[in-house]
Amino acid sequence: MGKIDIELEITINASVEEVWAVFSDFKAYSDWSPTIHFIASAPEVGKTVAVLLHQPDGKKMTMHPKVLRLSAGKELRWLGRVFLPGIFDGEHYFILNPNADGTTEFIQGERFNGILVTFLKKMILGPTKEGFEAFNIALKNRVEQGGSTSL
Repeated sequence: MGKIDIELEITINASVEEVWAVFSDFKAYSDWSPTIHFIASAPEVGKTVAVLLHQPDGKKMTMHPKVLRLSAGKELRWLGRVFLPGIFDGEHYFILNPNADGTTEFIQGERFNGILVTFLKKMILGPTKEGFEAFNIALKNRVEQGGSTSL
C-alpha cells in the first residue's frame, strides 16, 4: 500500500481572523480560487460536502469528502475516497497558525494512502501539488488585497 504526503505553507500578511474570513467564504471561491471552484455548502463535521476542483493540468473533478474536523479560525480537514477505503484515500487539511508578528502561517496538505497511490505518484507530485501552491498564493493575494476580486 502506497503513501505520499504533501504539505505547503505560505505566510499571509494578515491576522488569522482576516484569513479565516476569506478562507471560510466558500461561496466566493469561484471569484478567486484557481483550483477549488465550488464548495456546495458550509462544511459540517461528520457530513459530506461537494467540492468542484480544477487541476492545473486542466482536469476537473467533483469530490464528496467527509468533513473530519472544522475549528473556526484554526482548521478544516476532510477525507476523500475513490471507490472503497484503501484504494485511494486522501486526508486533506487546511491549518491556520498565528505568528507573533501578526501574520498567519497557512498550511495546506494531504496524506494520500491506498493501493493506487504508487501508480498516481506523478499526478500527486505534479498537478495536485501545483494546485495546492496556486490555491495558497491566490488566498494570500485575496486576503492581502482586502478580499477584492482582482488578483
